[in-house]
Amino acid sequence: MIPAAFPAREEIARLTADMLLEVGAVHFNAVEPFTLSSGLPSPTYIDCRRLISFPRIRSVLMDFLAATVMRDAGFEAFDGVAGGETAGIPFAAMIAERLALPMTYIRKKPKGHGRGARIEGVMAEGDRVLLVEDLTTDGGSKLSFVDAIRETGASCAHTAVIFSYGIFPETERTLCDHGLRLHHLCTWWDVLAAAEARGSFDAETLAGVHDFLDDPRGWQAARAGD
Repeated sequence: MIPAAFPAREEIARLTADMLLEVGAVHFNAVEPFTLSSGLPSPTYIDCRRLISFPRIRSVLMDFLAATVMRDAGFEAFDGVAGGETAGIPFAAMIAERLALPMTYIRKKPKGHGRGARIEGVMAEGDRVLLVEDLTTDGGSKLSFVDAIRETGASCAHTAVIFSYGIFPETERTLCDHGLRLHHLCTWWDVLAAAEARGSFDAETLAGVHDFLDDPRGWQAARAGD
């Protein structure tokens, strides 16, 4: 069903952060930092994949994301929805259902047999495609998916995610330089505020996370060799 309600952005961010905490998707540890895919340390880690196992929460979040995209990009702005392998696939399917649009998914690398396809499903030249993923850190991982879409002759000017780190200044610039606009529901700042309000973590842990969010690159550089 196409969402017809458009809550305020601040309310969407607050509720999304609460839901991420409720399902155990948020992890804070400043003492023993997590290692990100970049190889850099972080006291924060989020697992949006957990959301697919919670029907009520995933339904509300997909309504929020569909409403956000329609409000920001337009109600007739897309001809199809594409999900990035692998985390973006279930969310793309749910958003495509809500927007009443065809859905495809994009492999990270071409399939090694058969047609060697990288895009599965039907994507036609001239289609306006919305790329859906679970989250974005600095925006870089989206570019390969966008390029694969554009190589078909389709266009991709928008990407939608549940969660954006919201702490790296280069994110918006990286995406903008690639002709891409980001739509998201909440950031680490929203999650930190919700965690403080709920008392989800002790004060020392929250203070360590705040230090990281204030200067993520400096925090990482100081601990990269640990």
